[in-house]
Amino acid sequence: MRPRVFVTQPIAASALARLEAVADVAINNDPLHICTRDELIAAVRDADALYCMLHDRVDAGVIDAAPRLKVIGSTTVTPADIDLAAASRRRIPVTAVPSSYLDDATADLAWALLFAVGRRLAESDRLVRAGIIPGSQSCYLESLGISGRTLGIVGMGGVGKAAARRARGFPLRRLYHDPRRLSADEERELDFTWVELDELLRESDYVSLHVNLRPETRHLIGERELGLMKPTAYLINTARGPIVDEAALIRALGSGRIAGAGLDVFEHEPGIPAELRGLPNTVLAAHIGSAVRELREKMANTCVDTILEALAGRRPAHVKNPEIYAAA
Repeated sequence: MRPRVFVTQPIAASALARLEAVADVAINNDPLHICTRDELIAAVRDADALYCMLHDRVDAGVIDAAPRLKVIGSTTVTPADIDLAAASRRRIPVTAVPSSYLDDATADLAWALLFAVGRRLAESDRLVRAGIIPGSQSCYLESLGISGRTLGIVGMGGVGKAAARRARGFPLRRLYHDPRRLSADEERELDFTWVELDELLRESDYVSLHVNLRPETRHLIGERELGLMKPTAYLINTARGPIVDEAALIRALGSGRIAGAGLDVFEHEPGIPAELRGLPNTVLAAHIGSAVRELREKMANTCVDTILEALAGRRPAHVKNPEIYAAA
């Protein structure tokens, strides 16, 4: 009997064809609909594999509803919304995609958001669409600008370094903070200067976040940290939403404590507070850091690779709970 796979949202045609060649595939074909918990439970009852994405919450109840489940494949880098402990109790491998896949695409988006807020592009777009064209040399849409400013990068992993390399094309002062300082050669190559986080926040006109979400980085940027930033400064977050205390950010943006923010990630996705959505000094993206066609296809096929390996009885790559393979 062919295995059964449930896919939670549309995926690249090449990846879907590979699954359909060896399995009976059921799929939620609506890209705008995130499966509810009840829908997931119903869908996995007779599934041998679950292919899921960033906003799918796969808790113990979903896992327990699937007695035949042999693998959970995720296209996330860190499957934070999958109950790894529940999966491990059943010796079900949970797989993800390598973080390095996303370095360039996410760095590109960070710069897109930086330009969008730094030159007030979204505000200008909204005005034009409403039929409002301020005098082209009036002071109405004056902005901070980019050239000659100070960029601070928090986190010099793969995405942080990719963002830093892009900074070499602009006349900027360049600061970074990471608990593990780069080598002197890397600092010279990137032309970035290491400083303590508080100094980076005080000095930077643009603060771009590129740290991983861990217990110690949750709310890394909160009321105190936002209070250190210049009132003319902007915060860019393409990393993970909970790195920023969203309630504190909303207060800082609403009061003019900082000038604005460009955000691709949010603390309680997919929910975004109405207060944040209503602030004019923000550019809000729909978590599209990896939304490049070739990249999404690569991610989908990597996820399919892991599912097919597990269904064949082999240990798949990129397992997030490797302890299930430890000798009993």
